[in-house]
Amino acid sequence: MNTPKSNRIHISVFGKRNVGKSSLINALTKQEISIVSPTPGTTTDPVEKAFELQPIGPVLFIDTAGIDDTGDLGEKRIEKTYNALNRTDLAIFVISESYADEFEKEKISQIIQKVKNTIIVINKCDMLNISNEDISKISAQFKVPVFAVSCEKNTGIADLLSQMAVHLKNETEPKLLEGLIKKNDLVLLVTPIDEEAPKGRMILPQVQTIREVLDADGYALIVKENELEYVINNIIKDKPSLVITDSQVFKLVDEVIPKEINLTSFSILFARQKGKLTAYVNALKAIDNLKDDDKVLIAELCSHHAIGEDIGRVKIPNMLKKYTGKNLKFDIVSGKDYPKNLKEYSLIIQCGGCMANRQLILNRIELAEIANVPITNYGIIIAFINGILERAVRALINDPQPRHSREGGNPLP
Repeated sequence: MNTPKSNRIHISVFGKRNVGKSSLINALTKQEISIVSPTPGTTTDPVEKAFELQPIGPVLFIDTAGIDDTGDLGEKRIEKTYNALNRTDLAIFVISESYADEFEKEKISQIIQKVKNTIIVINKCDMLNISNEDISKISAQFKVPVFAVSCEKNTGIADLLSQMAVHLKNETEPKLLEGLIKKNDLVLLVTPIDEEAPKGRMILPQVQTIREVLDADGYALIVKENELEYVINNIIKDKPSLVITDSQVFKLVDEVIPKEINLTSFSILFARQKGKLTAYVNALKAIDNLKDDDKVLIAELCSHHAIGEDIGRVKIPNMLKKYTGKNLKFDIVSGKDYPKNLKEYSLIIQCGGCMANRQLILNRIELAEIANVPITNYGIIIAFINGILERAVRALINDPQPRHSREGGNPLP
């Protein structure tokens, strides 16, 4: 139950008001997770609930407002409902008749286009005369599985769970260190403790990386950047198989660690795990084309209170302006906020994404590609500006043949 939301499979339940979306979540979990009421519109904003759902594992249920909500407030609720699609691994669309009406058909088609794993559920089957022919007709129309259930009588819930497990069996994220380390490897983690570090604990990427090293039967040695040189010269007898650093001290670590040792950053590991590493790297070619007054979007996924020299709000903008020599304009969004019009930007710089699930990151990359806007990542762009990109990704990208963005510039795989 301590699994972070970002590592959970996201299951969103959609449908019109009062079709039994909340009842379905309660039936699947065998708990009163969502409020159930005969009054339409009881669920307003999407409600999230973390749960351990066997045989699937840790999931995050998202109970959404009815897609047929009305009025100005209803329109805002519907918008939030559709925003939930951006991070949905499995969509369940609930109807409460033996057929889908024209409005529901349109919405089901839209959801299927967005989410490859979609299931239609006919609720209240104990009150309806539903035949196998009815189910087959709907399934053939939308080419997705259809199940008839009664949340009140618990009919069909076990079969639905089994189908959900089939849909989601391949939806696990790749591991952070997959293919990078093996048993008995030493991994050196460089973790600055500055004013932005959480009091009394480590940040999620560091904790997850340590756990993966242990799961691989390796050894993790953690050091602050100002003690790195001493540790390398006096403590470590064998060369580490991999050094992972906070991107903010990339240049310092690169100078201390022997060049033959693989070096990368936590942010770049997350870029590979949750995003498209090659696309992030290729996006760097756009930096040479940036002009005065071009707009750059800084996209964070955690809503934290910025302190001092914040990496997204201060350090990266200053580094990019200095590198390009251009008077660039920066917009910053945080949390789940994301601009609708991406075409006004010349570059998008996404954070590592440790607080988001992979589907949300991939959706952002897809939106950027549709808008024809290059998108990269915090760690990637910091490594590029510091001239160490080739080293930072060489262990992560197969056969990275370096080439240069311009004479004397940084290598691009």
